[in-house]
Amino acid sequence: MGSASPQEPEKDMEGYYNLLQAGSELENTLHQVTVPVSMQEVAGYIEKQVAYLSGGRGEDSSVIITLPECSAFSDIPEEALAKVLSYLTLIPRTRQPGVKFIIILDRRLDTWASIKTALARLAASFPGNLHLVLVLRPTSFFQRTVTDLGFRFSQEDFMLKMPVVMLSSVTDLLRYIDENQLTSEFGGTLDYCHSDWIVLRTAIESFAVMVKDIAQMLQAFGTELAETQLSEECSAIEFLLLSHTEKYRRLKDAIRSVMREGRQLLSNLEASRKEVDSDTCWDMTQDWDTMQRLLAQLTDMEMAFDGFFDKHHLKLQQYLQLLRYEHSFHEMEFSLEKLRAQERKISITGEFLSQTDQSVRELDSLQKHAQEEMSRAQVLILHGHQLAAGHHYAMALIIQRCNELRHQCDTLTSALNTKRNTLTQAQTLLCGLEEAQRWCDDAAYLLANQQVDKFQSKEGAQRALRDVEKFQEAAPPLLGAGEDVLFLEYESLLTPCLQAHIEKTFQKHSSVQALIHSRQNCLRKLAHKHVRPIQLVAPRPENPPRAKSPLFSPKHDFNSGLKFTFDLPLPGKRTSRKSPSSRKIEVIHDYQTASSLPYSIDGEDGADLLKRHVMKELIETERIYVEELLAVLLGYRAEMDNPSLSPLLPTNLRNKRDVLFGNLPDIYSFHSSVFLQDLESCLESPEAVGACFLERKDHFHLYECYCQNKPRSDSLWRQFSDCLFFQECQKKLEHKLALDSYLLKPVQRLTKYQLLLKELVKYSSGCEKVSELQGALEAMLDLLKSVNDSMHQIAITGYEGDLRNLGRVLMQGSFSVWNSHKKGPTHVKELARFKPMQRHLFLHEHALLFCKRREEHGENADKTPSYSFKHCLKMSAVGITENVKGDVKKFEIWYSGREEVYVIQAPTVEVKIAWLNEIRKILTSQQKHLREELCPSAAVSEQMQMSPPLSVSKQQRASVSSEGTESSHSSPDPFSCSTQHQRNRRNWPGTSYSVDICEGLEDWSGANSLSNPSDTEEEDAGRLVAGRYRAFIEWHKNGTENFLIKCGDVIQLQHEENDGHWLVKNLSRRQEGRIPTANLQGILGESLKNHSNRLGDPGNRKARKLSSP
Repeated sequence: MGSASPQEPEKDMEGYYNLLQAGSELENTLHQVTVPVSMQEVAGYIEKQVAYLSGGRGEDSSVIITLPECSAFSDIPEEALAKVLSYLTLIPRTRQPGVKFIIILDRRLDTWASIKTALARLAASFPGNLHLVLVLRPTSFFQRTVTDLGFRFSQEDFMLKMPVVMLSSVTDLLRYIDENQLTSEFGGTLDYCHSDWIVLRTAIESFAVMVKDIAQMLQAFGTELAETQLSEECSAIEFLLLSHTEKYRRLKDAIRSVMREGRQLLSNLEASRKEVDSDTCWDMTQDWDTMQRLLAQLTDMEMAFDGFFDKHHLKLQQYLQLLRYEHSFHEMEFSLEKLRAQERKISITGEFLSQTDQSVRELDSLQKHAQEEMSRAQVLILHGHQLAAGHHYAMALIIQRCNELRHQCDTLTSALNTKRNTLTQAQTLLCGLEEAQRWCDDAAYLLANQQVDKFQSKEGAQRALRDVEKFQEAAPPLLGAGEDVLFLEYESLLTPCLQAHIEKTFQKHSSVQALIHSRQNCLRKLAHKHVRPIQLVAPRPENPPRAKSPLFSPKHDFNSGLKFTFDLPLPGKRTSRKSPSSRKIEVIHDYQTASSLPYSIDGEDGADLLKRHVMKELIETERIYVEELLAVLLGYRAEMDNPSLSPLLPTNLRNKRDVLFGNLPDIYSFHSSVFLQDLESCLESPEAVGACFLERKDHFHLYECYCQNKPRSDSLWRQFSDCLFFQECQKKLEHKLALDSYLLKPVQRLTKYQLLLKELVKYSSGCEKVSELQGALEAMLDLLKSVNDSMHQIAITGYEGDLRNLGRVLMQGSFSVWNSHKKGPTHVKELARFKPMQRHLFLHEHALLFCKRREEHGENADKTPSYSFKHCLKMSAVGITENVKGDVKKFEIWYSGREEVYVIQAPTVEVKIAWLNEIRKILTSQQKHLREELCPSAAVSEQMQMSPPLSVSKQQRASVSSEGTESSHSSPDPFSCSTQHQRNRRNWPGTSYSVDICEGLEDWSGANSLSNPSDTEEEDAGRLVAGRYRAFIEWHKNGTENFLIKCGDVIQLQHEENDGHWLVKNLSRRQEGRIPTANLQGILGESLKNHSNRLGDPGNRKARKLSSP
């Protein structure tokens, strides 16, 4: 329920890319149909008709450019002539690259000098592929003669530069060009109007410019929409919506205007094409095609822009809706939280009824206000679902907010109802106490107002006695319940003041009752003064009630009967603070103990009878257990191979039989063929059953494998519990319970054995085989503990190597840990300045593992915890200090001659003692083996007792020390075995453990109800964080990665993965690989400490906090 900023909509990049692509295609078309020189630049010379394109074509579709008679041709500047010729040639070249040109130079009224000048300028300025120059020479005799002579002498010069043909008349021109390709001035039939051509070209170029401007405007607006940064202010988003809508409207108007003009121009071209022969109007046809392409691509770009804008506009509107919804959500969240605070302020600990009544009135007012607010919350939830149903882009966030509001409303409703129930109880109690107080006052008043003179007669005494008895019968029920019953019934309400009120009321009642009893005794004596004795008559004998037989009925359901709840502390568990949700295992018996029998059984015969009852119960329940296992194996496991049921079996479940049932066939085989027969042979001698358990002790380790697989089996069952296959199998077997209840039977059976063995031990005291029974009980308890520990051990992640090489798990539990890696003694005062790390310790035979417990929370999270491996200490180099000043629950574990010191704080003193006992056993065993290796003879052993050899390495020494009140250290000789030493050693009492292990088997993740505070030391002073470090030691990892780190290399920590490894990049060697967290701390060494010190600086810490997401 955070105040995270609203989720911004994802940009419609696909629509934006479509818009850009349409604009790019339109620009390519414009580039193809437009010329670099515009009509405006050459309009003056084109209007003077210096040269023009008539539309005619010559040989090979060569374009004809006509240079008519022009008296001022020689006055046109070279640059202007070149621009005119370039403009006229670019128009056909953009449509048809590589086209040839024919120039008709009309100089019939001109001179040879003008012709020569014109040809020279054409040769110098013409930009296209000039195919032919047709010159109409002057018609006057003199000029024609001069032209012929001049051309004859200059022909070679011109012909080298361009092909020139001198024509005498228009008739000669028809030999080169068809008459339908010539205008009327040259005797042709081609219809050409120069002014109309200028108007058409101007219109086409103007339309192209408008199309280009529109395309650029659309692209610019699309880019603006795509790159708009959204604010978290509703007013800013509303302004964006208005401004974008206004721009979009203006652009659409501009597009419509351009489209109208383009369609008008296209219709004019169409009309012109119909009037002219299509074979002679190539230019007009090409212009029509160009306009058609431009209009089509402009339409495509408009459609792309409309699609992009519509999606962007919709998401912008949805973003505004989300902002408003988030604002309403936070207001409602604040209002509900305020109501919760007001509810918490209402006191339920009133000492007087008036105070409680005031609290009830306040609660009524608050509940009325809460109903109004929750009605508003329901409206907001409904609005959220409507937004989600409208395919809102932030549907997941909106649904999450709806669920949060619903949860807060439910929480508030539950809190109000709980507070009302509590206040109602308090009202009931206080009303009862006031009523009791009034009754006591009335009783005292009654006794005080009885007239003594009326007691002298028998009738008066009897009347007064009846008054007192009648008054007693009207006593409040609360006084009859008793003080202890009230304390139990109203335990949740009790405060010191209320408890004193109850005690005061009952003290007053006791005083009044004493007065009443005294008055009653006096009145009875007066009432029975002269009464005749009553003859005592013996009552008629009746049949005594039949005692319920303690025998166990084989047909009785062993899941019914008496319930005994066990919740014993396990060594290594924190029991001082139990979670409200921690579960208790209810072990169910269908027999009665001797104390619960309606008659007493004494002597040896009674004990033997009870032992036989327990033995019968053990055998009968074993038979039922075997039958149930067989039913599960045949009715479920074997049916998974039944072809007739194959359609009902999910595909993902067909190859998961071993996961679902584990090694249940092996367990059934052991019990049906071996253990049941062993138990049946002990029916007449129950004491011999202990030997059966001890003899088959190794077979019971099948349960360890079964329990380790149980989390996987449960996960698989949760996925497919509703499938038709299991329902059909359950129907065939006529089972009332589903399969998961029967898969729990082995775990329940394992916990049942130790309870029955306890009963046998209890009734077998003094028997010669009681030691075997006690050994069997201890073996089953050890098995339960081993199974429970192994369930935790399989959850360890990040340990490189085989955990089996560390030996059997002896103890496991959660502790607070301080550590120091300095050489020499560690001062507790220095360590106390740091907050502890929470670590889950696993004590193996050969090593001590430090792990960090991790639990996932959430609706779909796995309830089974995992343990990330952090550190390992070999037991061959471990020493302990049993007592640490300041806390009786603390002890020290030091490593390699105190190079590393760990201060361990147990949850209880009993847990500490249990762990010290186990560690001491390991160290003593190591000393014994070391003594045997170093002392082959008694003489050498005696010598070593006096002086331990110096050749023993410090990794092979193990010592135990104890720090007393004066901080004195004692380090006994590890090879000393003197009687005095054994006598001086403290005998630590062992801690019992039994049924709470059973709790761990059925829900082992809930067995550890430790609170997990943050690891302050690890977070602030030794935690690995992403960044650059320098390696202090060399490290090499063989295998597929072949990852190498040398001393002095600069490495970059990328991120930590879920399996306890870090992704690391060696910047010095340009390599990348995965390294376990434990190895990484050793590689970084002092570099990690320096980095941690920098992070520990307040300024840096603040910066780090601000930079975190």
